[in-house]
Amino acid sequence: MRQVAPTWESLVDRQIREAMEEGKFDDLPLTGKPLPMEDETFAGDRAMAFRILRNAGAAPPWIEADKEVRELLAKRDAIFARAERGSLSPYTRRRDRADLEGLVTRINAAIGRLNAEAPTYGQHRRPLTAADELARLDELHRA
Repeated sequence: MRQVAPTWESLVDRQIREAMEEGKFDDLPLTGKPLPMEDETFAGDRAMAFRILRNAGAAPPWIEADKEVRELLAKRDAIFARAERGSLSPYTRRRDRADLEGLVTRINAAIGRLNAEAPTYGQHRRPLTAADELARLDELHRA
């Protein structure tokens, strides 16, 4: 059936209507049910944007910065765990101390990026104090 006169129905609307008439939408998996939503309780009006980014394998810059901070903190924790196991040579202790000093600098830089990019104070992290981290390492080495 061809229509000769102009119509208000767009090409897309017509294709959707024809597909519906042919029953192409009848057997969809969630017909008549709401689409499942991932837990984005705190996203508010940004939920759709976050979902699109997640499906594309991307994340907002502050989330990427937070991931980097968590990865660096895991490296710090690995140094602490190694020191906690004890019986390390003086060379290993010096290496751990130097590694931790450099790591604290990198962690604080990543925390600075996170705090600059995060949309609210709730996502901010407190920078580390090198003296406190080194004191903790020395305490673990002594124990």
